[in-house]
Amino acid sequence: MAKAVYHKHQRVFVRPVGTWALVEQVKPQWVKDVEEPVRVYYDCGLGRDFVADELAAEQADEIDTASWRVLRARNKWQSVEECGHHPYPGTFPVVVTESMDWGGWRVPAAEYDRDPSRIEGQARLIANAPHLMAIAEQLARLASEDGELPPALAKLSHDASKTLREINTKPSSKDNGKSRQAA
Repeated sequence: MAKAVYHKHQRVFVRPVGTWALVEQVKPQWVKDVEEPVRVYYDCGLGRDFVADELAAEQADEIDTASWRVLRARNKWQSVEECGHHPYPGTFPVVVTESMDWGGWRVPAAEYDRDPSRIEGQARLIANAPHLMAIAEQLARLASEDGELPPALAKLSHDASKTLREINTKPSSKDNGKSRQAA
């Protein structure tokens, strides 16, 4: 007996073809006098049907948040005298999201020079985003465990749940990141 492993419109990696596709149709193969299907095939729009062993589900991205931090990088394009109005003259912030001192978020020098205080604030916000996400998860969990919350706390927990859904949902190719702007 077989059970469906994937569902319609789920994004899967098709191993024999080596590409990602959406499951367009789930096709169970039935046999007379048997309550469950014998096999389940998946139509991914690639010319033939595939069995579950030939497909792999998309895994949720795991974010290593333990080592996010703000480092100072030397400004190669301006001398200390030219950028004396910056909070940290001669440097700009780099948010490192790897255990090594590379990988993460950087800002173009021209943008940093335009409003250094704003960029410094953004760097601190990004570096502390994992901690803020953990607080939002605790707040959302609190609401799901305890239905009797004060109205203000219930609204905060609802907003936290909504924000976590937006963080954990991958944008579709049609969306192009516009859903956040519309909200």
